[in-house]
Amino acid sequence: MRIGGLASGMDIDTIVGDLMKAERIPLDKLAQKKTTLEWQRDDYRSMNKLLTDLDRFVLDGIALQGTFNKKTVTSTNPNAVTATAAGSASNITSKINVTKLATARTWVSEQVKDKDGNKPSGKITLETMNPTLGAAEIPLEIKVTKPDGTDVTKTIKIDPTKDTLESTAKKFSEAGLDMSAFYDDFTGKFVISNNLTGKGSKITLSNDTTVSFFKNIGFASVLPGATGPQELGGTDTSQNATFDLNGLTALERTSNNFTISGVSYSIKAVGESTISSTTDTEGVITSIKDFVKKYNETIEAINKKTAETKYRDFPPLTDAQRKDLSEKEAELWDEKAKSGMLRGDSILSSGLNTMRSVLYASVNTGDTKYDQLSEIGITTSRNYLDKGKLEIDDKKLREALAANPEAVMKMFTGDSTNNVEGIAKKLRASIDQTVDKIELKAGNALRTSAQFTLGKELTDVDKRISAFEDRLKQVEDRYWRQFSAMETAIQRSNQQSAYLMQQFGGGQ
Repeated sequence: MRIGGLASGMDIDTIVGDLMKAERIPLDKLAQKKTTLEWQRDDYRSMNKLLTDLDRFVLDGIALQGTFNKKTVTSTNPNAVTATAAGSASNITSKINVTKLATARTWVSEQVKDKDGNKPSGKITLETMNPTLGAAEIPLEIKVTKPDGTDVTKTIKIDPTKDTLESTAKKFSEAGLDMSAFYDDFTGKFVISNNLTGKGSKITLSNDTTVSFFKNIGFASVLPGATGPQELGGTDTSQNATFDLNGLTALERTSNNFTISGVSYSIKAVGESTISSTTDTEGVITSIKDFVKKYNETIEAINKKTAETKYRDFPPLTDAQRKDLSEKEAELWDEKAKSGMLRGDSILSSGLNTMRSVLYASVNTGDTKYDQLSEIGITTSRNYLDKGKLEIDDKKLREALAANPEAVMKMFTGDSTNNVEGIAKKLRASIDQTVDKIELKAGNALRTSAQFTLGKELTDVDKRISAFEDRLKQVEDRYWRQFSAMETAIQRSNQQSAYLMQQFGGGQ
C-alpha cells in the first residue's frame, strides 16, 4: 500500500499519476499503431471478400456453358405432358401421344384376424393379437424385385411383445426396400405399395418364418402351403407408361418421368401434346446483366476504399481519450480515424487494372466480328467518375446473340481448348492473383500472424507494448521510492525541528 504526503502534505498520488501520463505517451502511440494495423488488416480482408464473392459469382454464372444454353420449353397440353431441356440439348419440336400412365403395384391383405377371429386394433401388440407368434424376435427376410429388374434384400426384425401392426408397417416402410406400408383399422387390412411405378415388381418371402408371419397378417390366401421362399401374390394392376413419339409407336417406360435426347418429359395424363424447345435468350441476357452489375458493385466498393480521405489529425483514440468523449463524439472520431486505411493501395489498384485489361482484350471466338465485349454491346462507362464501370447496349447484345450465340458463349466460357481462353477464366485468374497478394499482406482466417506481413508487424508491436509496460512498472516504482525517500527525510527534519523547539523551550 502506497500512502504519500503524510509528512509533506503533497498529493503524491496525483503527482505520480501525472508523471506516468507523460511516461505513457510512447505506449499510447504504440497502441494507436496497433489499432491502425488492425483496421488496415480488416479493410484488406473486406476487399478480399468482395473479390472472392465476384469470383464465385463468375464461376456459377458466365463461366458455365449451361448459362448460355438455357432452354425455354413449351407444351401445347401441359395437363398431359410437360418437359424441360438440358443446355446441351438441341432445339426440338416433338409430338407425343400418351396412351397409358405408369402405375405402381400394390399388395392388399385379407382382413387380419386376432385370436378370437375379430378385426384387431393396429395399436395392440402382435403377441396380444395372436399369442401363437410367441415372444421371441422374428427376423423377416424379404427380397424386393424392382420394375427395372434389380433386387434388394433386407431383414426386418419384429418384436411381438412390443411391435404392433402399425409399427410393423412403419418398419417395412423404413427398411430401404422402396416400399411403403400401412394398416387400416377400419377395414382391418394390411397394405403394401411399391414406391416405384412400372410393371414387373415382386416381393419374395425368403424363408418359412417370414411366410408364416405374413399369413398371420392377412396374406394367407395368396401364399401356398409349400415351404421355402414364396412370392407374395395377388392381383397385379401395375403397368408401364406407353406413348408414341414423333411417329415411333408403343414406346414404354417404367416411370412417368423420363429423358430422351436431353429433353426430360413428365407425363401426367393420357392425351396428345406438342413439345417445343428454344434457346432462352432472355435468361442469357439476364445472366450477363447480373455479371455486369456484380462487377460494377465490386469495383465501385474497391475504388471508394482506395480513394478515401486520410485524416492524419485523427489518430485512433486511447482509452483515456475515449472516456472524455460522448458516445456520438467517439463514433464520429472513429469514422475519420478509420478513413483512408487503403488510400492509393498499389495491390488493389493493380488488381483493378488487370481486371480491366482482361475485359478489354480480344478472345479467339472464331468470329472476328464478335471477339470483344465492346462488339456485343458491353463497354466502359463514358463518365470518368464511374472509374471503369461497365455499361450494356441491350439492342447490340441481343443482335449478337441472334447472329452468333456460339461466339458469345465462347467469349465468356472458353477454357484454353482450341486456343480459346474466355473472359471468365482470365478474369478469375486475375482475381486469384490479387486475392493471393492481399492474403500475403493481410492474411485470412486460416493463416497465423507469422504468415502475413501485417501479422508480423502486429506481433512486433505487441512485443514492444509488453516490454514498455514492464518498463513503466519499473519507472512508477522508482518514482514512489523517490517520493517515499523525500517523505522520510521531511519527517526526520520535522522530528528534529520539534526536538530543538522543545529543547529551546525547556531552557526558558
